[in-house]
Amino acid sequence: MFSATLFKIGPFNICFWNLIFLAIIFLIAAILRRVVHKLLKKYAKSANINIQGRRLTWLKLISQSVYLLAIYVGVLSFKFNNKDITFGDFLDFKLIDLKSFQLDFYDILVIVSVFYGARILVNLVRLYLGRKFRKSESNDLATEYVYMQVTRYVIYVFSLLFCFQILEIDLTLLLTGSAALLVGVGLGLQDVFKDMFAGVVLLFESNIRVGDIVEINSSGKIGKSDSIIAKIVKINVRTTQIQTRDGNVLIIPNSRLTQDQVENWSHGSELSRFKIDVTVNYGTDMELVQRLLKQAALAHPKVKSSHPVSVILNNFGESGLEIQLIFWADQSWDIAFYQSEIRFEIDRLFREHKIVIPYPKRSVIIENN
Repeated sequence: MFSATLFKIGPFNICFWNLIFLAIIFLIAAILRRVVHKLLKKYAKSANINIQGRRLTWLKLISQSVYLLAIYVGVLSFKFNNKDITFGDFLDFKLIDLKSFQLDFYDILVIVSVFYGARILVNLVRLYLGRKFRKSESNDLATEYVYMQVTRYVIYVFSLLFCFQILEIDLTLLLTGSAALLVGVGLGLQDVFKDMFAGVVLLFESNIRVGDIVEINSSGKIGKSDSIIAKIVKINVRTTQIQTRDGNVLIIPNSRLTQDQVENWSHGSELSRFKIDVTVNYGTDMELVQRLLKQAALAHPKVKSSHPVSVILNNFGESGLEIQLIFWADQSWDIAFYQSEIRFEIDRLFREHKIVIPYPKRSVIIENN
């Protein structure tokens, strides 16, 4: 009963026992992969080897190669009830046998091997670049990332073209015959292509790189309410991953970084000018206010005392005198916390010297007719 044929895979008749054998083989492979991974990590730990960079890449390659062996053993297990069929017969079996196109298991095996080899090649290039950049005096992780991304795209594109060559697919006829379709697809996916070209620009121009802290203003608008301050985590072909101050990772299209106004805090000067707005009552001693605001700013360790701290009377407001404290500090990821700490100090000094920060007042008059 268990030896009865359930279905066929190529030339092999598959029965219940074949499925049991496959499940056991891949279960053993999964366990073996974890054991190999654990043993290698244990050896590295006992040998005082840090599992980072190239060693981590080799560890992944060795542990993942177990599945290749599992696939081969899995195919051999089909001989349990297919004694007259060899592994070569399995590879030569035609899955698709048309006049213009043929596909057998051998082609599938070669294609899988090509992409697995491409993955190994990408990891080897990562090892080479990592070693080269570590030996360099200017160890720039962002530049290393750009080289790695470009290399990955080139390797996988050539792997895809090589697979087309193996399958004897004529790309010229394919592109010519589907020109109208491609025009329609291009119109429908114009935003996708725009983001892809933007990704290429970001990688090659290096104006914005992984690890940079940027302020993105939506649609070119300038203002705190329309801006996002974030750290560049990863630049892909079409999208970029950014991490906000809240710890959230957002995925935005690359075109937003090339079309919107973006201020890169990691480029240019390390210092930037920041402002804190304060309002006091009319009639307040302005010389005292000016002195206290400068004192609050200079008391903070992140404010640069070598640069001028200014206090200007910004406007005669509806509720009081609108004052602006201007100071210079590092373009830090935590600048909002520094500004908050300075505001706490301003509030303490104002309460100590009886300076009142006004709030809007409204008078409501009810008339009885």
